[in-house]
Amino acid sequence: MPGKMPWKMAAGAAAIVLLASGCSGSSSDDAEALPNSISIGIVEPTSLIPSNVVETGGSQVLASLYYPLVRFNDKSTPYAVAAQSITHDKANRVWTIRLKPGFTFSNGEPVTADNYINAWNYGAYGPNGQLASYFYSRIQGFADLQSEDPDGKDGPAQAPEPKARTMSGLKKVNNTTFTVTLSAGFAGWESVMGYTAFYPLPKAAWESEGVLKKDFAEAPIGNGPFKIKGKWQHDQQIQVEKVADFKGTIPKVNAINWKIYQDLSTQYNDLVAGNLDVETQIPVESLSQASSDLGDRLLKSPSSGFDFVGFPLYDEKFKNPQVRRAISMAINREEMTEQIFLGSETAATAFVSPVLQGARRNTCGPNCEYNPIKARQMYTAAGGPAEIKITYNADGGHKPWIDAMCNQIKSSLGVNCVGTTVPKLTDLLAKVRAREDVGLYRLAWSMDYPLMENYLGPLYTSDGSSNYGAYKSTAFDTLVRQGSEAPTVEQATKYWQKAEDILAKDVPVLPLRFSQNVFGHSDRVTDVTMDLFAMVDIYKIDIAS
Repeated sequence: MPGKMPWKMAAGAAAIVLLASGCSGSSSDDAEALPNSISIGIVEPTSLIPSNVVETGGSQVLASLYYPLVRFNDKSTPYAVAAQSITHDKANRVWTIRLKPGFTFSNGEPVTADNYINAWNYGAYGPNGQLASYFYSRIQGFADLQSEDPDGKDGPAQAPEPKARTMSGLKKVNNTTFTVTLSAGFAGWESVMGYTAFYPLPKAAWESEGVLKKDFAEAPIGNGPFKIKGKWQHDQQIQVEKVADFKGTIPKVNAINWKIYQDLSTQYNDLVAGNLDVETQIPVESLSQASSDLGDRLLKSPSSGFDFVGFPLYDEKFKNPQVRRAISMAINREEMTEQIFLGSETAATAFVSPVLQGARRNTCGPNCEYNPIKARQMYTAAGGPAEIKITYNADGGHKPWIDAMCNQIKSSLGVNCVGTTVPKLTDLLAKVRAREDVGLYRLAWSMDYPLMENYLGPLYTSDGSSNYGAYKSTAFDTLVRQGSEAPTVEQATKYWQKAEDILAKDVPVLPLRFSQNVFGHSDRVTDVTMDLFAMVDIYKIDIAS
């Protein structure tokens, strides 16, 4: 998620699913506490509209407000949750979704097929500018909802209206059944529908047909186990309380206070002082003392997180792949993970998280091996820039490793390297999207759905939602597409592996680390777990007796 754009990049990214690592602000005295509630630290979300969320902070809040069509078991296999059943034809092209009866939104509205169709069409409609719109692109008719870029020699012009406002691939069968026709078969589509962008929206969300109420994101109405209390208090908190008579899996706690932080260290101090119940990312500078501070309340679990630094390939200084390879070989990933992260993360020498089926080790080969002598020779011969700038968000605790990475680059390449901050992840993403002069940029990705393709399509295809560096490779695009159209995920993986081999040669980003969840909790709570999506399981966590 992007990152998941952390950048659930997001996103991550995958959705990021891009990782919003970092966060800070409110103390337990800032707001009225809900009865039998717990508090979990997050970063300020970019949005609370499902189709506009591509980072972990927003995704975590939405997971409490909405109930997905599918969730995933310990083997990353999807199983129906809000759906009664999901079936498909032999070509994996026409998918039929039957909803469980009796589910309602928190305002009492029944959940129907229209709620999904309307929400997905809104997210896909180009002029709405939804950050997760890419995830609908496989649905037949998606292209008709996009506007052509009107910019020309005479400067920016008004974008023409798209050909359509709704996707032809979405059809209502009855109130609890609808079909999704894809432009081409995709065996992994059921997994994709577990992503944040595929939540439904109630009738109360709409100002008029296809027009969302301007303030809906301030107090979204979902179909999940919790409902928002009041409104989103920006940079402070988002309070949610349990929905009465919820038909799905019922959480053990009655309420959650999502406390918003701008600084991981402040969040950690709140955790140690007992003013916060869960911190999902222990800051780097606190790793050495966390064991003594927290004891058995310091926990670790597998994560799909992938930390990297992106190249702005629209900048002439970084278009030469030899320059990118040289910078990659100038970095000692193992030393960084051991000395800065104390072994809590592992050096990444591949582009796909090892938690996924089909992932391989060391696919980056020599281009990700520390070789300072060869790196300097290659960099000099390729005419690399005299200074390298790395921009990162100050709210994520990244300064220690950015400084270490810059020191390695200076030593290996003999050029200056500086780290530059912006206040928040949202600020960084805005600058990168606008192609401002940020130099290299720090990002991370947590999977949106458990398929190898999720680490390839959004981040590197020509139309990828989180392809911020503007990487383009026809051969790569073709292999990703061929994999998506393969009849089984096993066959698809062979194409996706070949696509990753192209990334290893081109190095559009610098793979740095594969992360695990390193988190802590107060003595008020028990059964605290985090999943591969780097999110707290809100159904398991409980208040200690």
